[in-house]
Amino acid sequence: METIAPLAKLIEHFRSLPGIGAKSAVRLAYHVLDMEPAKAQALASAITEARERIGFCPVCCNLTDVNPCRICSSDKRDRSIICVVEQPQDVAAIERMHDYHGLYHVLHGALSPLDGIGPDRLRIKELLSRLNDEAVKEVIIATDPDVEGEATSMYLARLLKPLGLKVTRIAHGLPVGGDLEYADEITLAKAMENRVTL
Repeated sequence: METIAPLAKLIEHFRSLPGIGAKSAVRLAYHVLDMEPAKAQALASAITEARERIGFCPVCCNLTDVNPCRICSSDKRDRSIICVVEQPQDVAAIERMHDYHGLYHVLHGALSPLDGIGPDRLRIKELLSRLNDEAVKEVIIATDPDVEGEATSMYLARLLKPLGLKVTRIAHGLPVGGDLEYADEITLAKAMENRVTL
């Protein structure tokens, strides 16, 4: 079959996206070609606009289109608490809960020596500079419950505790509605470790 260069290029660009395999990339490329020209142009414009207008908040390092971001500039947020997360997507997940009203700090990754990611590759210096503010009383570490997230939380706890701040870690364990028989050993161990008094 004759190769259509622009189609092959489009497929390769879709394949470079996380979670998109070869078949999905082909399906997406053909879908874009089947779109009405105005819709395809709107998609291309949305991608371009997002890349041009979205940057990092100079305070919390989250994604934003305003400076500082809406969370950092809100007078309704509790400035005594900073929740440290790995990625901007984590901020969105916590915000969907509608229960947390403090501030955030996005590290843009987690410690992973095997991948060459040390403390200097994360936004830790920016976090430390924020902690000079006497209003901050607690830092909640909300990194992922994997090896890298645990290593990052331990590193941050050792770094922050001498500053006299309350340093907490989000609890890990069984999901609501989950069955004990299907839980893995690590999840069960975390659930037992983080048990609460009734």
